[in-house]
Amino acid sequence: MTSKRSRSPLPHVLRDRNAGIYLTGVVVSGFGTAALWLAAGVWVKDLTGSDGLAALCQLAMWAPVLAGPALGTLADRVRRRPLLIGVSLLPAALLPALSAVGSADRVWLVLAVLFVYGTAGVVHDAAESALVASAVDARLLGDFNGLRMTATESMKLLAPLAGAGLYAAYGGPGVALLDALTFVLAAGVYAALRVREEKPPPPASGWRTRTAEGARYLWGRPRLRLLVLAGGATMLCSGINGALVYAVVDGLGRSPAYAGVLAAAQGAGTVAAGLVAGPALRRLGAVRFAVYGSALAAVAAALRAVPSDAVAVVCSAVYGVGLPCALIAAMTAVQRETPGPLLGRVAATANTLLFAPTVAGLAVGAGLVELADHRLVLPALGTVWLTALAVLARRGREACGVAANREGDEDGYRSGDEDGGQTQPGTRTAHPPASADRTADRSASDASPA
Repeated sequence: MTSKRSRSPLPHVLRDRNAGIYLTGVVVSGFGTAALWLAAGVWVKDLTGSDGLAALCQLAMWAPVLAGPALGTLADRVRRRPLLIGVSLLPAALLPALSAVGSADRVWLVLAVLFVYGTAGVVHDAAESALVASAVDARLLGDFNGLRMTATESMKLLAPLAGAGLYAAYGGPGVALLDALTFVLAAGVYAALRVREEKPPPPASGWRTRTAEGARYLWGRPRLRLLVLAGGATMLCSGINGALVYAVVDGLGRSPAYAGVLAAAQGAGTVAAGLVAGPALRRLGAVRFAVYGSALAAVAAALRAVPSDAVAVVCSAVYGVGLPCALIAAMTAVQRETPGPLLGRVAATANTLLFAPTVAGLAVGAGLVELADHRLVLPALGTVWLTALAVLARRGREACGVAANREGDEDGYRSGDEDGGQTQPGTRTAHPPASADRTADRSASDASPA
């Protein structure tokens, strides 16, 4: 591993044609999604005056995550690039229908479209994870996932402003049409990916059995299980922390709009984390990268109890740096260590286990903020969070040590890619390496996404 590779991952990733194309698709579709995410709730609130119905917009897009293991089977039944294009065009075809929504009695149409939108997103994420693993050089996956996180968070910082302006000028239908356009553009970008895919063979078992195979594989690999559990615990705690944000703002004596300042600081931190994720993964290994990052987020969450504007902004930025580490580590490990025919199901199962706890955390946090002062809840949350990470890290070290001894691998607790790309015994072998799958030329300099 060279120092040049560690210092500058972006040029190396972008010199890989497929990686650069895919990141372009992430930016384009992410812009529209982030704009709609904000505008949908505001639109429903304006039409109905109901906070509950506005909140259902978020639930409609989140709920399909719970069916991730089942939906992920689709990504293993068909070729992934056509599927990725198809699930991009599906929302593009549905979103223009929202132009018919002009009164409260048609809000059901907004919720129905958003539910399909979320379902397509779950399939999209599963197909994406599987396709990226074969279209992008394996040595670039860590850096790629970090840069993907940076691209996504950058859009979350920029797109809501554009969406709010478009909503003010043209209403909800204008934002929906913008999002539809970005999906069409993203589908065109994905069509430019150069990857050879064989048609998957007919399934040898039923749908339920195939769904269970993804969960069984994930749970049967100690290091993957540890990384996903650490990520799920992190997102559970992040949900609790997120529910307390307005209590923090009140404690600072600020208006609710000040939450936007804290969100911007957190987003900036996440952008920075994505830029250094690849080098950090190689230096620390996946497990340590995940645990250290989550511990950083836990400390930052606890310190938000301090009634100081400067502390709140700095802690939000530090929180943004630490929070995505577990997610990047988990998904990179899933992509590297899962056989190609299983990757869609395993990735979808991992996504469910990673992100579903956020909803539970938000519910718990909403209850806690009504029962106790946030200045007591946040330090307690940080303590519980750190304790959980310590337990997971200790058990993970033991479990991965046993697995490593069984496989003759003396570094089972590390990521297995310390040299920048070598995979450890037990990694995916069901399909050729990425460099053999692709027809595009790429650079010999390789340095490998809330």
